[in-house]
Amino acid sequence: MTKIGNIELGERPVFLAPMEDVTDIGFRLLCKRFGASMVYTEFVSAEALVRDIKSTVQKLTIADEERPVGIQIYGRDIDAMVDAAKIVEQAGPDLIDLNFGCPVKKVAGKGAGAGMLQNIDKLLDITRKVVDAVNLPVTVKTRLGWNNENLVITTLAEQLQDCGIKALTIHGRTRAQMYTGDADWTLIGEVKRNPRIHIPIIGNGDIKSLDDADRAFDQYGVDAVMIGRATFGCPWIFSRKELTLDEKIDVLEEQLRINVERIDERRGILHTRRHLAASPVFKGIPDFRQTRIAMLRAEKMDEVMQILEQCRERLRQ
Repeated sequence: MTKIGNIELGERPVFLAPMEDVTDIGFRLLCKRFGASMVYTEFVSAEALVRDIKSTVQKLTIADEERPVGIQIYGRDIDAMVDAAKIVEQAGPDLIDLNFGCPVKKVAGKGAGAGMLQNIDKLLDITRKVVDAVNLPVTVKTRLGWNNENLVITTLAEQLQDCGIKALTIHGRTRAQMYTGDADWTLIGEVKRNPRIHIPIIGNGDIKSLDDADRAFDQYGVDAVMIGRATFGCPWIFSRKELTLDEKIDVLEEQLRINVERIDERRGILHTRRHLAASPVFKGIPDFRQTRIAMLRAEKMDEVMQILEQCRERLRQ
């Protein structure tokens, strides 16, 4: 039985990774329904939250049906991270996750996300101060190190544990790798085997199915597995039941309806379009490129629903 703080997550839990413009509320609710043990919001900029930017504050909206749910924040300013954590706590998630792993230039290049791996002292200072500032469990998601010459994770894991975090998610790549090459789970396994580590270790990277997750549990002994990019347009990835193509399109239509209802039509469609364009459901459609372009341009719910129904008919042919 895996536990983060007092949150019971069952045996071999599989989590939905926090991803910008991906893990919106509709998608999280569906992933939860299909078996995700824990879901996370899109990551949230601490500085934008402190400045009360409306689009950022809206990301804090959660539903009881998706619990347990974590809200992830990122930033490089200590005070902003502490203040943001206090704001997040008021939104009522089950835990707060600190993002020290995002590799994209607009985040890491400014010293936040994986950029923190170049300033370990500050990373640890932020972690300690956030842990002290809130009552919720605080967890961390990070990478193996900045590059192959700085594989710091085995030491960093102990340091983070000493700061008081309740779980650690490790993505099996360095920041320099971005998302290229294969995730290296050997160091994740090494952290888990360290007898001084007593917090749950969550493995992440290149998990594309529940079979992959099973192998990660068996081979590396992790306490949980997190799935990221393989979930795009595929919330049923958390289920061992095989859905028909019709059922999968039903799910995507439901995601659209939830997002439009819970966010608004414009942004609900924007969020859902990304999933539709990436979904493996449509790979069997000949010349899908034009349909994909139409999906990405659609601005009204009726338009998107019509395109989905056309896809359904083409897949039946």
